[in-house]
Amino acid sequence: MPFNFTPYGGIDGLLLVEGKSHADERGFFMESFRADDWAKAGLPPLLQDNLSRSRKGVVRGLHYQVPPKAIGKLVRCTRGRVLDAVVDLRKKSPTFGNSAAIELDDSGNRMFWVPAGFAHGFCALTDVADMAYKVTDYWTKEVDRGIRWNDPALGIKWPISASEALVTPKDAELPLLADADNPF
Repeated sequence: MPFNFTPYGGIDGLLLVEGKSHADERGFFMESFRADDWAKAGLPPLLQDNLSRSRKGVVRGLHYQVPPKAIGKLVRCTRGRVLDAVVDLRKKSPTFGNSAAIELDDSGNRMFWVPAGFAHGFCALTDVADMAYKVTDYWTKEVDRGIRWNDPALGIKWPISASEALVTPKDAELPLLADADNPF
């Protein structure tokens, strides 16, 4: 397998996914995804690709979808650098409510697997940051949910204050974890 799948953050289900990159004086080449390796690792099929571009200071999230359209995400930063953060929403998990964060950037072949049952978001750390997502289901407005990115109960060490963050009105008004619609 050209990809390594390493548990991450002490939370069951989270994976750091790293692939090989072949560099020379011209640049580099890498396989960014292989369905056969993904399936061998026992992970669900990925159905859709999404791409977002953010400027420095943008915070997106923390988003999730509830069943029957809950989604897992394979995320990668293809331009710039971000702090990517997740929260375990699985009430029966010993790590319910715990968060994990990882810096992702465009300098390698590192991705972060966020399974269904987690809220996900990120903060752009560079002037431009592009994030690519492969997801296990399609975005569906009726099951789209979220929790407030700066809920103090989450313990996420964001590199930006609430007054500096560029957040949509929708994301700014999301509930705290304690008040969220969470069937997981």
